[in-house]
Parts: sequence; C-alpha cells; structure tokens
Amino acid sequence: MVKRINEREELVWRIVVGLISGIILNVWKVLIIVLAVIHWFKVLFTKKRDKELAEFCEYWNSEIYRYVRYMTFQTNEQPFPFTSMKRLGKFEKRIK
Repeated sequence: MVKRINEREELVWRIVVGLISGIILNVWKVLIIVLAVIHWFKVLFTKKRDKELAEFCEYWNSEIYRYVRYMTFQTNEQPFPFTSMKRLGKFEKRIK
C-alpha cells in the first residue's frame, strides 16, 4: 500500500528542502559567478571555450531550474542535495 502524504505535510517538507537547497545553491551561485568571469577572460585571450567549465556551470543552471519547479509546486522531484544532480540539456553538443 502506498502512503499518501497530505498537502500540509508536503508544504512543510518543501519549506525544509527549500531552505537547505536554497542555501547550497546560493553559495554555489557565488562560485558560478567567479567561474563565469574567469571563463569569459579565458575565452577572450585563448579564443576557445573550456568545455568542462561550461558543463559545471550548466549543472548549476539545471539545478536552479529544478529548484524553482519544485518550490512553485510544478513537480514533486526534489532538487539537489535531496536527489542526485542531473543535467537537463544536451550541453556537450553545443560546445565544440
């Protein structure tokens, strides 16, 4: 038998998940901003993108998307760190 969680319990759980994931994603955001500036200068001087750096930034972008969808009740799939990280797009095909 599948246990159904009521809406009030789900809301309380979303608050907990939202606070923990929000803190982690905001700390991660600072790192992404620094890496974006570094990547910008690297491309400026070398005229080549760094695929690994771009993919790391793409993971953050995907997790922010999952976080917003979860917090706005669009999905019940919990964001990182409550589920594994996964990329939403096929970013590696866009970078050459």
